[in-house]
Amino acid sequence: MTQTSESVTWLTQAAYDQLKAELDYLSGPARTEIATKIAAAREEGDLRENGGYHAAKEEQGKQELRVRQLTQLLENAKVGTAPAADGEVAPGTVVTIAFDGDEDDTMSFLLASREYASSDFETYSPQSPLGTGVMGKKIGENAEYELPNGKKAAVKILDVKPFTG
Repeated sequence: MTQTSESVTWLTQAAYDQLKAELDYLSGPARTEIATKIAAAREEGDLRENGGYHAAKEEQGKQELRVRQLTQLLENAKVGTAPAADGEVAPGTVVTIAFDGDEDDTMSFLLASREYASSDFETYSPQSPLGTGVMGKKIGENAEYELPNGKKAAVKILDVKPFTG
């Protein structure tokens, strides 16, 4: 579970280990693989019209960006524990809300850093307007947040559970 403040990102040990493994792969074996692809494409001749070479260089750029992102994230990470199952919205919880008091119009999302996004849930950052609005609220409480157009939206907290992966 993650909570990002100005300079510290809180991660569970499992999240830290997962991101560290990704960094180790990208900065080791993946670099070797992309270098091999680039070398093979370079041997094909004229680089100006070599689609394989340009694709490999683009892939290398994306990979190096991810390495920089992970390095920065992990340098500023603090390993902590999962949030308590006390019904209070906190980073690392799955939150179910109802929009504008309509208990039938609900949505569940993971409140966490995008780095720890789950394919099972939409992920909202604790710093997002919705994340800021619901942070610290308990089941049954109402929250308000600002929409991109400047208007306010209201939600009711229906359920809060620690994210278990």
